[in-house]
Amino acid sequence: MSTHTTPRARLTAVAAVTIASALTLAACGSDKADTTANADGSDAKKVSVTDATGKKVQVPADPKNVVALSEMDLDSSLALGVKPVGLTAGRGQKGAPEYLAGEAKGIPVVGAVTGPDIEKVLQAKPDVILAGQLADQQVLEQLSEIAPTVVTVDRTKSWKKALSLTGQVLGKENEAKDFLADYDKKTAELKKNLGGNAGATVSVARYSAKGTAVMQQGVFISDVLGDLGFKRPGIQNDKGQGHSTPLSDEDLKQIDADWLFVGTLASTGKDADLFGELKDKAAYQQLDAVKDGHVTEIDGSKWTSLGGANAAVSVLDDIEKAMAK
Repeated sequence: MSTHTTPRARLTAVAAVTIASALTLAACGSDKADTTANADGSDAKKVSVTDATGKKVQVPADPKNVVALSEMDLDSSLALGVKPVGLTAGRGQKGAPEYLAGEAKGIPVVGAVTGPDIEKVLQAKPDVILAGQLADQQVLEQLSEIAPTVVTVDRTKSWKKALSLTGQVLGKENEAKDFLADYDKKTAELKKNLGGNAGATVSVARYSAKGTAVMQQGVFISDVLGDLGFKRPGIQNDKGQGHSTPLSDEDLKQIDADWLFVGTLASTGKDADLFGELKDKAAYQQLDAVKDGHVTEIDGSKWTSLGGANAAVSVLDDIEKAMAK
């Protein structure tokens, strides 16, 4: 993610005045370090959490209005039974990632992959902000003036770490532990059900107007495939420079494997229609996975984006349908 402040992320004069007024009222309401005033005048307890950057943040013990500024934050919140009051549009999406669209229906969009819209975040009236992997210190300071802001995604981009931290922030630590235990159980069962496909090579790619991109190490889907003990072909064993690595048609052989999972960021619209272009390419038709009928079309918003807890479980289901005997 860019570390430059986007125009949408800058405070307007109106937003700045509103934030300043809110802070003044809060300061007049209480001088206690571990409490904050509720709308009804009562005090609410706060707890201290250490975010993904190592910063300690005081958050409400039982937050009610959560803003999720990344796909993973939205996924984690929903997995823990909390519906945010604001979300950031998913990669290549106008709203929530397609696989979360049903659960996230009605949640206002307050930002994009490029950054949050400060005024819209302010309008959501959050009591805590989940800031994903946001690294722009100026924007983080602006958000912190609105509500306690927690960076939830560290450099490893581990959905498990993010879920555990989000559980602490939302007062759902037990729910996070239960979710992870269930995931481990489901992973172990799937490995048994894979039969002769256990240990197969598995490739994951995404197709868009920019062409084909392959998912290397250091991203969500590679962590899930690693949990299942799958091998990866070629450069997919190496850590990529970014979220995905573009390939030319001449290098399309790089996505070949025993099993290939490939798709676009949307199942409808122009991006989905583009997938037909890939199928028509001679280099694609020559892939062993294609010849063997071992290609599964996937939801790229789930498999090839930032991911999360619900995405991980859903990916297990997709793999079971495709590969389990």
